[in-house]
Amino acid sequence: MLAALQDRMVEVGLRLHPDKTRIVYCRDGKRRGDYEHTSFTFLGFTFRPRGVRNKNGSMFVSFMPAISRDALKKIGREVRSWRLHHRTGHTFAGLASTINPIVRGWMNYYGAFYRSALYPS
Repeated sequence: MLAALQDRMVEVGLRLHPDKTRIVYCRDGKRRGDYEHTSFTFLGFTFRPRGVRNKNGSMFVSFMPAISRDALKKIGREVRSWRLHHRTGHTFAGLASTINPIVRGWMNYYGAFYRSALYPS
């Protein structure tokens, strides 16, 4: 399958990065095989098996995206770089008007799937 994909990419003038390209087994509650690669990260999301709740409140395992560890670390570094504890001359309203649009963007992007992964546990 990987060879066919590589051939198709060459046809359209693209190539696959050998370190980043791999076949991943999308394990969930119905697929219980044991494979080497069961997760991957793409565009700041880590896709892997996760416990989720259905409409009736029952729990099951599904292959779901959530914010990646690298994205969480990057957000943390960004917030620390703001050095909010040194901004004593600003009002809370002023700080909020500066920070809220940025945090809202992160929440809207990364919170689209598995929003609870954004909150510290």
